Amino acid sequence: MDQTGKTFLCISNFFKGNAFLIALKKQGNRVFLITSEKLRDKSWAFEYIDEIFYMPGQDLDWDLDLLMKGVGGLMKNHKIESIIALDDYDVEKATYLRENLRIPGMGQTTGRFFRDKLAMRIKAQDVGIKVPAFAPLFNDEDINQFADHIPAPWVLKPRSEASAHGIIKVENKDSLWENIDQLGENRLYYLVEQFKPGDVYHADGLMAGGKNIFCAVSKYLSTPMEISQGGGIFRSANVTYGSHDEKKIKKANADIMKAFGMKAGATHTEFIKCKEDGEFYFLETSSRVGGAHLAEMVEAATSINLWAEWAKIEDGIAKGSTKYELPKVSKNYAGILLTLSKYQHPDLSSFNDQEVYFRVPLEYHAGLIVKSKHQERVMELLDSYGERMASELSTVVNAPEVKKFH
Repeated sequence: MDQTGKTFLCISNFFKGNAFLIALKKQGNRVFLITSEKLRDKSWAFEYIDEIFYMPGQDLDWDLDLLMKGVGGLMKNHKIESIIALDDYDVEKATYLRENLRIPGMGQTTGRFFRDKLAMRIKAQDVGIKVPAFAPLFNDEDINQFADHIPAPWVLKPRSEASAHGIIKVENKDSLWENIDQLGENRLYYLVEQFKPGDVYHADGLMAGGKNIFCAVSKYLSTPMEISQGGGIFRSANVTYGSHDEKKIKKANADIMKAFGMKAGATHTEFIKCKEDGEFYFLETSSRVGGAHLAEMVEAATSINLWAEWAKIEDGIAKGSTKYELPKVSKNYAGILLTLSKYQHPDLSSFNDQEVYFRVPLEYHAGLIVKSKHQERVMELLDSYGERMASELSTVVNAPEVKKFH
């Protein structure tokens, strides 16, 4: 086992992952970060980053050839042992670099299962995991077969967008074809899926040595799709420990990771519990820490910092160690509220119950995480705080149209 510091190249097109970068550096490693030029002025953990490199453009505007040549230049004087994607949109960049520069880690084929919703569904279905009925939009006859045999409503989903961004709900066949025609050539980057009403759950986990070593199960009290299409207060809370739902989702999540070939790192996976039959259906997964400050909510409930533990796992892999030990897991209850705010710096001082654990530090957002040993108290605060935020602070902004695709 080599205990000497290694060189990590981290990629983040969004301002996130400081806890990951700090933990990597504290393990004695050299830490490089590539991010967007537009994020130059963000509060990165500069004292824990050896050097930051900035790419022009945002996300899809990145020139991958320029990126690879830049990394190739960096490698003239530094031996890069690991490349880490800190966000959904960076998975393709990281797998592209690993494949071309022959650096160990997830390659492009496996990476597809954690970015492409069509690849996810086909693979899950192939191994017997329940998914809502779906079809790609490649062939007109297949689309008509789907529409004629699968009851509406349906949703058109971008194959590689994060969260609920770009989802279109349709109620009948005419509306389906109208929206497909509007997509034009971009229909290739969408799929159609049966809309199954139900509660949406998320499993936030850690993998090491190909095994699930940690998984926290929570339920959205207002789903990302509802928020993206109608605004309001985003809310989530962890479910009852040892409950039927927790056990079912942990088992399904483990099956997904095994089928998709996930070996190590952080994961965020979503399932829906269908109201019609009570069954759990797989919706999507990703090889990263959940967004919308869900990591802080998980930490409030369990004492596990997903970012820091992920960094320790990656550190161990780079140094040839197999002795990662998960810290002691607490069993508290926690929940999050988050909304767009009409104020740049909303005043949250009146939300002052002792259970307030964290205040979200984002401009034009109002957000809180509450923590208690009692699940009933968490739910009570989420309800009362949600009503107050809706009347005092919340605002709605139309989501931007999806015009570029991965």
